[in-house]
Amino acid sequence: KMAYCFISDLHLQEDRPDITQAFLNFLEETASKAEKLYILGDLFEVWIGDDDQNDFISEVREALLKTNQNTEIFIMHGNRDFLIGPEFTSSSGMKLLNDPSTEEMFGNPVLLMHGDLLCIEDVDYQSFRKTTRDPKWQEEFLSKSLNERKEIAKDLRDISKEATGEKKEDIMDVTPSEVVKTMKESSVDLLIHGHTHRPNTHEIEIDNQPAKRIVLGDWNECGWYIWMDSNSCELKKFFIS
Repeated sequence: KMAYCFISDLHLQEDRPDITQAFLNFLEETASKAEKLYILGDLFEVWIGDDDQNDFISEVREALLKTNQNTEIFIMHGNRDFLIGPEFTSSSGMKLLNDPSTEEMFGNPVLLMHGDLLCIEDVDYQSFRKTTRDPKWQEEFLSKSLNERKEIAKDLRDISKEATGEKKEDIMDVTPSEVVKTMKESSVDLLIHGHTHRPNTHEIEIDNQPAKRIVLGDWNECGWYIWMDSNSCELKKFFIS
C-alpha cells in the first residue's frame, strides 16, 4: 500500500548518539515501509560543507543510502543545514527539494516547507536568512578552511541562542496571515512544515473552505513523524530512549 512519511528538525549531532540511533532505527523500521520519505529541513544541527567528513556523517549517509533502495528520499534545507550540497545529497541517495515545494499526493496538492519563511515577524532572522542563502555568501563561506567555518558556525549558533532567548515566543512562531497567504498562492488546503518545534494539527479556513496545517516536532525526548496514505494523514510520536 502506498504511503509517504515526513520528518523534520532532528538536529542530528555527534553528541546526541541517542537521537542518531533513533533515526537509524526509524529508517529501518518505519521509513523503509513508505514509498517516499520527506525530510523537511534541519536533519543536522549544523552543516558547514559537504567536505566536512567524519564517522558520524558516514554512518548517517550509509543508512540513508540503504533506505533509498526501496524508499525515495527527498530533503529540504533547514535554517541549520542549508549548506548541504549536491555531493552529500547524491552520495546518500537523496533529492533536494526547493523550499517551498508543492507536491501532488493522492490526488491533492500538498505544500511542503521548512517553516522559517512563515515566521515573518522575526525580521532579524529573515534578513539573516536572505544573506546566508545568497550564492555569493555561500561561495565565500565554503572557500574558508574547515576550522574557520567551524568557528563561524559556533559564533552564529551562540548569537542565535542569545537572540532566541530575548525574542517573544510568538515572534518565533509562524504568522497566521502569512500561512493563509502562502497556502492561497499555492492553491493548497494542506501545508506540512517543521521549524517551530510546536507539533500540532491546526484546522484553519481559507476563503471559507476548511484547510489544515500540520507541524512536525523536533526530535529530543520524542521523535515525530507524519504518516500519509490514501485515507489518512496523521502526526505521530514515539519515545526516544
